[in-house]
Amino acid sequence: MEALRADMFEEICPSSLLPFRVGGDKWAGMVLRCLADGPRRYSELRIPLARISPKVLTQSLRALERDGFVRRTASTKPSRRVTYELTDLGRALLEPLEHLCTWAENHWDDLLDARES
Repeated sequence: MEALRADMFEEICPSSLLPFRVGGDKWAGMVLRCLADGPRRYSELRIPLARISPKVLTQSLRALERDGFVRRTASTKPSRRVTYELTDLGRALLEPLEHLCTWAENHWDDLLDARES
């Protein structure tokens, strides 16, 4: 599994302009996309999601877990480790999420114009 890139969600990323929320908050769709390739540790998620405060990222992960999109697994051996991964329900959301991201890319100028007016 490849490491998550720091520039995965740059400030000008179309997904940040989506006028609707996936999973309940502004960041949930980005968190889901970070987990698409498999389980990740919190510290790995912080790399592409650096614009999110640790508190807000934790809240987003808890909400996604509560809604059944993400599974949190804690282990103590060989060391304390917490990972987050998509559930089947969360994985089923990836395709519609990809369509939403494509829509945002195709309507980038319209979204920016609307925000500025």
